[in-house]
Amino acid sequence: MSMESIASHIITWLSSYAQKAQMNGWVVGVSGGIDSAVTSTLCARTGLPTYVIEMPIHQQASQVSRAQSHIQQLERTHANVHSIRVDLTGVYDAFASSLPNGDDRSSGLALANSRARLRMTTLYALAADRNALVAGTGNKVEDFGVGFYTKYGDGGVDVSPIADLLKTEVFALGKVLGVIEEILQASPTDGLWGDDRTDEDQLGATYPELEWAMAHAHQNDPNWSDRQREVMQTYKRLNTANQHKMHPIPVCEIPAALRET
Repeated sequence: MSMESIASHIITWLSSYAQKAQMNGWVVGVSGGIDSAVTSTLCARTGLPTYVIEMPIHQQASQVSRAQSHIQQLERTHANVHSIRVDLTGVYDAFASSLPNGDDRSSGLALANSRARLRMTTLYALAADRNALVAGTGNKVEDFGVGFYTKYGDGGVDVSPIADLLKTEVFALGKVLGVIEEILQASPTDGLWGDDRTDEDQLGATYPELEWAMAHAHQNDPNWSDRQREVMQTYKRLNTANQHKMHPIPVCEIPAALRET
C-alpha cells in the first residue's frame, strides 16, 4: 500500500468535492491528535483556504501544546492555512451550570459529549461565514467499527476524508505527510474529559486489536487466545450499542393504505 498514492487520492477527492459543491475551503477542528492532524494537512494540500480551529474546553496542557505545534507547522508550510482559537471553556461551564441538578446516570458521558457538540456548533458557525465545508476527522474503526464518536458532535460533518482508513493507516499516512513527531508518538485520546485518559482506557482495547476484531467479526476460531476472545467481545458490544450512530435516522413511513382513508 502506497501512502503517497492514498494521500494524493484523498487530496484530489477533496478538491473535486469542494468544486462541485461550489464551496471555498475547509474548516477543521484540531485537537492535537493524529486524526485531526492528518485531516487538516490533507485539506491544506488542496490549496483551498483551510481554517484550523483550536477549541479548548478544560484541556490538558499536553493536548493544547500538540495542537498549537501542529497548527504552527501548517501555517509555516502552507500559505492558505489560517488558525482560529475559540476558547469554549466559559461557554461549556455556563451550559453545564444551567442544567438541572440531579444524579448523573451517564457517569459524566452526557456532559463529555456536550463538549463535542459545542465544538461542532462552533465549526459550522465559522464555516458558514467563510463559505467553507467542515471536514470530519473520524477513521474507519471509530466511525464504522465501534462507533467511538459523539452523535451530532464530531460525527456532525460535511465530508469524511479519512473514514475509510484504519487507525494504524492514519498513523502511517501521518508519517508520509510529515505530521510532527510528538503527535505521532502520543497515545490517542478524544479529549472530552479534561484529563489524560486515552482511547484505550475507554475502549478496553488498542486500535490494532480492534482492527483485528473488525476484520474477523464474522468468525469464531477455537484457536483464538483468551485475550482475542475478550477483544472480540468488547468489539461486538460496542458495535451493537452504537449502531444507532452508524445508520440513517429511522423514518416512520406511512403506508399508502392509511393515506387513502
